Amino acid sequence: MQWKPGVSDRAGGGRMREGDADEQASRRIAELGDLLRQLIPHDGEHPTAISSLWLIRHSSPGTNRDSVLSPAACFTVQGRAELVLGEEARSHGAGQQVVCTGELPVAGRIVEGTRAVPYLGLRVRLDRGTLRSLIEEAGLEDPVVDAAEPAVLVSRTHSTLLDTLLRFVRLLRSPSEIQVLAPMIERELLFRLLLEDTGGALHRLAREDRHPEAIDAAIGWLRTHFREAFRVDDLARRTGMSISSFHQWFRGVTGMSPLQFQKQLRLEEARRILRNEGRDVGTVSRWVGYESSSQFSREYRRLFGNPPAREIRLLRQRVASGTGAQSAIR
Repeated sequence: MQWKPGVSDRAGGGRMREGDADEQASRRIAELGDLLRQLIPHDGEHPTAISSLWLIRHSSPGTNRDSVLSPAACFTVQGRAELVLGEEARSHGAGQQVVCTGELPVAGRIVEGTRAVPYLGLRVRLDRGTLRSLIEEAGLEDPVVDAAEPAVLVSRTHSTLLDTLLRFVRLLRSPSEIQVLAPMIERELLFRLLLEDTGGALHRLAREDRHPEAIDAAIGWLRTHFREAFRVDDLARRTGMSISSFHQWFRGVTGMSPLQFQKQLRLEEARRILRNEGRDVGTVSRWVGYESSSQFSREYRRLFGNPPAREIRLLRQRVASGTGAQSAIR
């Protein structure tokens, strides 16, 4: 997948000539690709000696991640992937970044990636405290952010940010420098993200205090009790928030309502069981909390594209043909 340049760059806070910006970004994308190919010879999502940094490689297309994604910035260096959040898919290719500011149940799909040209990317955890400190130290103005702004944003990665990413990843080849330099470069990386188009969402993430902690507690309860029926007003009372405030904050953090969040957790757990444990559809639908198998099949197909019975057949055909199932990133 070739990176498609834009018209300007924000290096140094100014506007570069289009050709210069394109050339610099293309060079850095190519260098990052070479570096990642050396560092991650095998498919998967790999933690590194830098605790906030993960490296990603996939050599075939398909859905290979169903999880709750914590606040993070994900950068695509080669290939193309998409995140499926609820019923919406957000695609990102080489030279683009995805910034997630909430605890979100997502399905990840590699769209472009082969053995010869694998999908390559990296993920950096977003820390509220560091963002808050940077905003205060730099005196950055708090932008006006639409409360309905999505919790997952896709944008171009500019050349100055790519340069910071390169220096961050290069540290993995110099372990003795990580303890001193990694925190400094990580702060620079987060600062540059604050200056990007995603800055408004990161300001909102940084200024969140009590309410996000309450929403995190509600998310934790749903992740443990997703099979159970519940009333949203009861869950709001658990957090000590009014129902209207709870709804607003929950949607702001996750991008969906509590009931939609529960449904996605149920369907992702159902998919894991169908893939790994070989149980029948009716048993799985009841196990994850559905009373109606037909409703389960309908919602499963709406999210994943195939009804559960068909997905089982396709999985068995792949196994029988020797290709196997897609491995999970985590």
